[in-house]
Amino acid sequence: MNEKEQKETKAEEERIRENGQVTLEENGKRIHLLSIIGEIEGHDNLSGSTKTTKYEHILPELAKVESDEKIGGVLILVNTIGGDVSCGLALAEMIASLSKPTVSLVIGDSHSIGVPLAVASDYSFIVPTGTMLVHPVRMSGVVIGTAQTYEYFEMIEERIISFVSEHSRIDREKLKRLMHNTKMLTKDLGTVLVGKEAVECGLIDGEGGIRDAIEKLNALIKND
Repeated sequence: MNEKEQKETKAEEERIRENGQVTLEENGKRIHLLSIIGEIEGHDNLSGSTKTTKYEHILPELAKVESDEKIGGVLILVNTIGGDVSCGLALAEMIASLSKPTVSLVIGDSHSIGVPLAVASDYSFIVPTGTMLVHPVRMSGVVIGTAQTYEYFEMIEERIISFVSEHSRIDREKLKRLMHNTKMLTKDLGTVLVGKEAVECGLIDGEGGIRDAIEKLNALIKND
């Protein structure tokens, strides 16, 4: 291995370590692998012991992917408990606006704002034991009990519902019912969908694993 290759290998290893991203070679085309794991960190820094996905790292990488002619598509691995709603939605919008073919795979959890991130791709998969948690908007810290506060909550919720319904096969009213379900979670509102259930309700396109995701992405790249 020459000096240039060593530098490239070291840079690739650093990208994996810092933000869970790597470029794969598949049939002569490059696939950019993006990991969305842990908690989506937004405008505030989380504790050092919390596993996070930092949106300020992902946004420039996606812009770079869009402008790189050597990259044919993007594979997104999702295993997140949710996090910052605004920043998570910004990431989802960025993924949805890419001109390159995209495929997502829920390999563990896709909770809360992780739902828009999972459905933002051109095609989505979930493993049989993967879960998706759909629930109303939550907010921590001081909340002022006024009509305006509840209207603001409804506005954020409407943004999420609109995005998810536009990028999946689920009906808006059905999604609202799942979000406000009072019969499943003992201390909260919402619905947990496991594997095939997420496919049957229209949130996710198909059940499968990494092999299925890469095969589908290769097919989309070939037809692009």
